[in-house]
Amino acid sequence: MHPAGRPFVLGGAVATLALRAFSKRLGLVVGLGTLATAAFFREPRRVPPARTGIAIAAADGLVSLIEEAVPPPELGLDDTPRMRVSVFLSVFDVHVQRAPSAGKVERVAYRQGKFLSADLDKASEDNERNSVLLRTDEGHELVVVQIAGLVARRIVCQIDEGDRVEPGATYGLIRFGSRVDTYLPHGSTVLVRKGQRTIGGETPIAELGAPRGS
Repeated sequence: MHPAGRPFVLGGAVATLALRAFSKRLGLVVGLGTLATAAFFREPRRVPPARTGIAIAAADGLVSLIEEAVPPPELGLDDTPRMRVSVFLSVFDVHVQRAPSAGKVERVAYRQGKFLSADLDKASEDNERNSVLLRTDEGHELVVVQIAGLVARRIVCQIDEGDRVEPGATYGLIRFGSRVDTYLPHGSTVLVRKGQRTIGGETPIAELGAPRGS
């Protein structure tokens, strides 16, 4: 279980035991809610591919969009469009986010915004988000953006600028329905299709193009 979920589950367990003393039915309802909360905050073990030069899915979910788009301006990158793969997370998906590659975190930028439905095209531009710029070991620029949704009201990011991450390692969490965008380096080849389901930390989503200047 992700650490962010432990207080909720512990509180639910205490409430369940307390309520059962007054009403078994009410205790059962709260107990089922506690189990659902524990399932939401689950953090299953994942084994990333051994290959290098690829980006793996940062989240479990459904590939909702594959299109060119400009990365979030708060990262300070140029405004040249890059291929973006968007994965929509329903309330039933695992909601932790995982590093798409091994590398160093160059920038982390949070921006307040709206809480539109995460499956809408403009959610990437208008919704609350947290953006991470990752420099891979091969020199690629990868951008991963956590986007809050209609129900999600809390984005958790556990990494800071200068940190090193390993592929598939958990780095954050979005509570309830949400979306994760991955912006790929120029020249990358997308390996997934719209409508495909991804497994965070395991599914290859792209072969990365040669780093600029190489």
